[in-house]
Amino acid sequence: TWRYSNKEQTKVSIGLQWTDVDLNKRTAHLPKTKNGEARTVPLSSRAVQVLQDLPHHPNDPRVFGTTYEGIHQAFVRACKRAGIEDLRFHDLRHEAASRFFEKGLREMQVAAITGHKTLQMLKRYTHLRAEDLAKLLD
Repeated sequence: TWRYSNKEQTKVSIGLQWTDVDLNKRTAHLPKTKNGEARTVPLSSRAVQVLQDLPHHPNDPRVFGTTYEGIHQAFVRACKRAGIEDLRFHDLRHEAASRFFEKGLREMQVAAITGHKTLQMLKRYTHLRAEDLAKLLD
């Protein structure tokens, strides 16, 4: 979802809104995504707990109380403080796809969560570790 900033007259993404989250169903609807198609994604029990613990201000529809740009800048600062180089916020999507496979999810399940339209693209995002695959063979 987008809004125009009053101060700068620029288009700003306001991100996930509470109206897009259903904690009872454990889902979040993403109306604007990288691939251009809206989708609804499942939430883990831990994610639901984190969302329940967030402050909810009645006049602010945003789940995280900030914009994507604000989250991005916080991520960049955290990486710098931690001495982490060459990590982009988008790299977390790669990591999540790999961990979903390690949890035993199948290709179509992971694609439904990550939004990849083709298995070829999903494969490019997935980096499985041989030692984790060995554990699945037992």
